[in-house]
Order: sequence, then structure tokens, then C-alpha cells
Amino acid sequence: MADAIIQVVAGKLIDALKEHSGRVLEFRSQFLELKTQLDLMKSFLADANKLKRKEETVKTTLSMVRELTYDAEDILTDCLLRLEQREHVFRCDNFLPREIMFQHRTGKKLKEINGRIVKMQKVLNTYFKTIGQQGVQDDGGSVVFRRWTSPVFDESSIVGLAEDTRKIIGWILPMKTQFHRVGIVGMGGLGKTTLTQKIFNNDTILERFEERIWVSISQTVNEEETMKTMLKQLGEDSYGLEMGQMLPKIKQALEGKDYLIVMDDVWSVHGWWERLLAGLPKRQGQSSAIIITTRKENVAVEMGVEKARIHQPRILDEDESYALFCRIVFASEKEAKQHYELEELGKDIVKKCCGLPLAIKTVGGLLKSKKLCRTMFGDGFTTISTTNWLPEKAKARAEQLVHWWVGEGFVQAKHTQTAIEVAFDYLSELISRCLVEVVKQRGFDGRVYTCKMHDLVRDLTIKIAREESFCTFDEHGRQRPGIPSRRLGYTGEEDVRSLNRKSKLRAFLMTNTSPISLENTIPLFRVKSLRVLDFCQNKLENIPIQRLLHWIISLRRLSYLNLRGVASLKELPQLIGELRNLQLLVLNGCNNLQKLPSSITNLHKLNVLDIGHCALIQYLPQGLGRLSNLQELSGFTVPSAAEKNGCRLGELRWLIKLKVLRVNINEDSHIAEEELIVLSNLQKLKVLSINTEGCEKEETFRKLDRLSPPPHLEELYLRYYRGVTTPMWMNPKSLHDLNYLCIENGDLQFVHPSFDGAETVTWKVEGLCLKFLARLQVEWALVQSVMPRIRKEGSEANMRRWWTNIVAGFYGVCDEGDGDPRGKPRQISLTCGLGQFFKVHELWVGPHVLLSDDVTTK
Repeated sequence: MADAIIQVVAGKLIDALKEHSGRVLEFRSQFLELKTQLDLMKSFLADANKLKRKEETVKTTLSMVRELTYDAEDILTDCLLRLEQREHVFRCDNFLPREIMFQHRTGKKLKEINGRIVKMQKVLNTYFKTIGQQGVQDDGGSVVFRRWTSPVFDESSIVGLAEDTRKIIGWILPMKTQFHRVGIVGMGGLGKTTLTQKIFNNDTILERFEERIWVSISQTVNEEETMKTMLKQLGEDSYGLEMGQMLPKIKQALEGKDYLIVMDDVWSVHGWWERLLAGLPKRQGQSSAIIITTRKENVAVEMGVEKARIHQPRILDEDESYALFCRIVFASEKEAKQHYELEELGKDIVKKCCGLPLAIKTVGGLLKSKKLCRTMFGDGFTTISTTNWLPEKAKARAEQLVHWWVGEGFVQAKHTQTAIEVAFDYLSELISRCLVEVVKQRGFDGRVYTCKMHDLVRDLTIKIAREESFCTFDEHGRQRPGIPSRRLGYTGEEDVRSLNRKSKLRAFLMTNTSPISLENTIPLFRVKSLRVLDFCQNKLENIPIQRLLHWIISLRRLSYLNLRGVASLKELPQLIGELRNLQLLVLNGCNNLQKLPSSITNLHKLNVLDIGHCALIQYLPQGLGRLSNLQELSGFTVPSAAEKNGCRLGELRWLIKLKVLRVNINEDSHIAEEELIVLSNLQKLKVLSINTEGCEKEETFRKLDRLSPPPHLEELYLRYYRGVTTPMWMNPKSLHDLNYLCIENGDLQFVHPSFDGAETVTWKVEGLCLKFLARLQVEWALVQSVMPRIRKEGSEANMRRWWTNIVAGFYGVCDEGDGDPRGKPRQISLTCGLGQFFKVHELWVGPHVLLSDDVTTK
């Protein structure tokens, strides 16, 4: 954690020094020295983290490093905010008493921090020299330096796969045939890849096949990278080759040879497999085998695997689970036997892994890296297991997690990706490693909407968080607010009387929906150090809203503010514009919020502004185009012609970094002719939602029909559209990058002739969602022909029956609450005008779902 914090702060220092190199930035020399000292400190931390057992000296020093790094970030933030304020106010107040006092205090703090770092380096330097001289003796008396490693394929850490390996090799070897296909199917963490690695490296396989190729496919298929990987493993150079030249070169390299190809972790088949298979060599007497690992049996079947050649790995039994656990945690069987007193507790831990090899390896790796010892399995560990800090089975919104990470600075933008996009990638990585479990996700691309932690992973996470001072806990594992606390998940039961102006709290997240009393909240109002403030779990019914807002506008370092669903919020104060560090502002679902102050346009760092489902807001203030860093804007309402203070659609042309835009158009909204091309200027826009609920004007829909869409749109949502046909710009030529289309509610009957595209231009859409379209008169065959990439699950008869229900006037009632699809629905109700009531399991057209055969009538 200390290393990660230093990385973030050092990066901010570099950016600040570069950005303000040509302008006045006080304390530049001290900041440069601070960056140098932090870089040196990182090398010490790298050595410290390799130690299996940290002495108290190191632990204390690491704790001090965290503290001073946080202090350094506070100073840097304050300096940048002061500089920005002076630049935008256009005045020079360097010689005012308060400015002189600020410079004096800041210079003194920086000098003190740099001095503290130098002292710490001396302590650590002396310590590591001592460690280097002592070394570690092995059994033979030699001095060695051990470190824990995790090889990709380690035979010694494999348990219970011998029978499965023999079975699958027995399927492959006797068959001197072309493209003999085997599928290994099962849930994540079951050991599919490990089993395949064991087969891939088996001696008999090595003797049989002249060429072996291993390709990891994963969720997003990249054909070009797949073929480059294959060429590289065949010893061929792909440099300078076009995609069309790669497959023939692969065929040439495999011609006349027996070969084995592994396609690991396949999620979907969208034409790439057929193209690849067609290009592989086919010669009489040549033997070739293909092993496919996937979580979905239908994927293996679509890739040509016979049901009799699909293997589903079993979970490990208790003995096998504990044997694998011991192999991971202990260096040898001898060491495992030395800790016989821990056997019962170890088996209890393993039992929670439910026989999943990856879960056992993950937990074992965490324990090994922390040096298994009595103290780890003592009373402290068992009490943490009963913690109510993160209630068991509690679910978290992925977007909320991501906003927290970005708000506190854990995640930074990378290359062309925004910080939020990078954070979602990190969340996906945690899921792929089985450290986070998916609760609900979107069907067509797997985007996660809600998730949770396995209870055992949560226990270990809390233990590490306690050791790293990420949060403060009492002896029972509950969070304990106090002056040193940096983060607090607040349920309303914690004693927060110790919180005051000296508090170092950086993040405050409400984790309880129960009403919170004013008495329990007053101490919180004294805290001034927050960067993250999230009240989205609570309506704050008993908290005086004006007092709350008065406190919020005093939090000058605040980066993320979430007041989602706070019913008593009617208006934000004008002073909200003083929160110049604010990057994320979420007001979604504030039903009584009437308007935003004009000062909102002063928040130049704002990346996310979400006022979706705020029905009383008729417009956003003029000048919104000045928010040049805005990446997501939800709830933008096009104002009426009479509203002179409202931000017009044309002003959005200046938001060149915008990636997500959700627009509301009502009966009073006015769109000028020259504004119809505005969206085409938004080169980075990926997601567009147009909601025309409550609008009946034919003129408005005629104008919407002539919009110029963004050039690189990937997702389009059209709601309450009253046009009879789809807009003419809704065609594969104008929306050539679109992969998801959602149309719901409205009077849509036909598709515009341009919807079909042309012989050379077809839709790239992979996911299609149609809901509440009672008048739709479109043949399913047409949709199939113009959207060939939609992968259908279920029989064609089911597909036709589903489509017939849609066009016959059935309409879906989705179990999702609002807005964009929050993952694939578990159940949809279809109702027709005759009073019949059907329940079906799915109603999404896309890569994961469609109508099932299980239809019941009530």
C-alpha cells in the first residue's frame, strides 16, 4: 500500500511540475526534492515487501512513510487549488496577509517532510545492510536469499488431475484424424486451464505433435493478436504483415505436420473461429487436435466439440483441497507437519473454498506471502471472520466502487483510457482472479454492475487492511473511527465522537439505509480532510440539509461527492463552485432537486456530472461548455426556447472529452437547426442515450430524424421515440462502430430503408434490446439478415416465437429499475391485451440470452 501511494503522489508531482513549469508555482525546489526522495524511498519499499517477516522497525517505518506521503499529497493539492483559484479569479493577492501565512506554513511543512524522509532512509538503509550481512541459512549451512515465486506451470502444486489427464489424452492420442476437438467446460476457478497445461506439457503429447500452440482468447476476441500469437509460437515473424497475410503463413508453417492447438478461456464465437478453422491445413493422414476451455458448454458445441468429448472437471474433495492448500502455503511436507496444530483451522479455511482449486491457491498464496505463523491464525484472525464491517453477502455497485477509487486517487488515466475506464479494467482483473464475485452484469459484453466479496477473501482483505493501516479496526474487527483513521464505512452504530478538525479521514461512505440521527452526525461535520463523500445508501431523512450542505462546501479537497437519492435536496448552494478539486458529482435520483447553480461551471476538474432521474430540473446552467474535462454527462435536458439561462445543445460541442452523454428532450425543449450537427463533433463519444419521454411534438421528431450522430458511437439507447420509423441516421454506415442498440417504449412500427445498409455494409451490433414496442411490424428474418453478428441462443423456433410475441403486442416488464440495462435480467414478464400472463427466463437479444423453452401460463 505504501508503495502504491508513493506511486500516485510521485505521478501527481511530475504532472504538476510539467504543467506549471512556465508559471509561478511556489515551493518548486522543495517539490522537486520531495519527488527525488520519494523515488529513492520506493526502492527501499520494494526490498521491504520481499521480506517474509517484517521486523517492528520496518513496520513502524512503513507506517510513517504512508503518513508523510498523505501529508505531501495534501500540501500538493492545496497548492494547486490555490494556484487555480488565483488564475481563474484574475487577481494577484500574493502579498495579502493570508497568502503570506499560507506560503510560510506550506514551506515549513515541505521542509519538515523532506527531513523526515531522509531520516527514514537512514534507518532502512542500516536495517537492510544488516539483513544483507546475515543472510538466511539453508539446510546445508549455505547462505541463500529465498523469495517466493509463482511459476505459470508448477507440477508440484497440482492435485487430483491425474485421472482427468489420462482420460483426455486417451481421447486425443488414438485418433489419427483432422481437427479432433475436445472441450473442457466449467465455472471459473475450477482448474480448466491447469488441467489443459498438464495435458499440453505431457510427454506423450510432446512426442505425438510436432507443433503445439497455446492461445488465450478471453472475453474480447482480437483476431489479429490471436494470429500473431500463433505465428510467434511457430517461430515465424509477423512484423509488417497485414491481417490477410497472417493466416496463409500459419497454414504454411503447419503444412504436413501433426499439431495441437489450445484455445484457452473462450467466451464467445462470432465468426472468428470459422475464419481461423477454414485457414488451417487439411491433408489426408495428417493429425490435428484442438482443446477448447470455456465456461459455457454451448460455446464448445458451437466450435464443433461433440458432447461425448466434453469434459467437466470436478471440484476437489476435502483431502485433495487440504493437500493443495499445504503445497501452496508450506515449502515442504516437512514444514507442513511442523504446524500440525494448525491443521484443524487450515481445513476450516479450505472448506470455505468449496473445492475450487483457484480459490485454494489464491488464499494459500496470500497466506504464504504473509508468512504463515501462529499470530496469523490466532484469536485476531477468528474474530475478524465475524466482522460486520462488510456484512456477509453484501453487494456493492461497481460504479460506486470505481468512483471511490478514482476520487481518492488510487487510479489514474492511462494513455487514451480515462481513469474510470482503467478502474473498470482493474475490477475485471479482480473478478478474473476470483477475488471479487459478479452478482449482476450486462449480457452482451459482461460489464459488471454489482459485485460482492467471498467471505473468506473479505476476511483476509480486512486483515491486510488492518496491517497496512488502510482502515482502523477494534479487537472485534469492527471499524473504529478516530483521528488516525483514513477511511470509514459508516453504519450509524460507530462512535464518531473522536472525529474533529484534526481528523485525517479521506473517505466516508454510508453503508446503511437505516435513518441516521443528527447527534451521531455532528462530529462528522468537524472533519475537513475528506476527498470522498458518499451518502448514496441513505436518504438522510433526519439530517438538516442546509447544515449538511454548509459542511460539504467547506471540504475544499473533496474530489467525489455522491448524494444519490437524497430526497430533501432541493437546491445546491452557489458556493459549490468553490470545490475546485471536485471530479465526480453524482446527484442521480434527487427527485426534489430543482436546479443547479451557475457556479457549477467553475468546476473545471469535473469528469462526471450525473443528474439523471432528477425530474424537476428543466435545464443546466449556461456555460457548461467550459467544463472541458467532462467525460460523462447524464441528465442533460434540452431547454425551451424561452429559457435564456439554460445551456443549449449547441454548447456541448466544446465538451471534446465527452464519452458518455444521456440527453432528455421534453415537450418544451427546443433544438435549433444549426444544433443538429453538434453530436458529430464529439469524436470520443461512445455511449449516447436519447430520452424523449413526455414529448409529442412532430417537429421535434422530424429534427431528431436529421441528427448527425457521433462518428465512433458504440452504444445507443433510444427511449420513448414517437416516430413511426427509425431515424434515417440509424444505419450501419452512420453507426459503423455500434455494438449495442436498445430501443424501448414509443410508437415505432417500421425501420427506415437505410436501416438495412447495403451489401457491403452490415451492422456490427452484437447486442439488441427491444422492449415495450407494441406496434412494431418487422420480420425477424430481416433483423437476422442485417445484423449477422448477433449470436442467438436457443432454437430458431424459439427465436421466431419470441419475435412474434413482440410484434403481436406483447411487452416486457423488466426486473431492472432504470436506465441502461443493468446486466441480463433474470426474469421478464410478457403480457398481452387478452389478459394472458406468461413468464419467461430471458428477453434479451444478445450473446448471452434469449427466450427459453420454459414458458408457463398463469
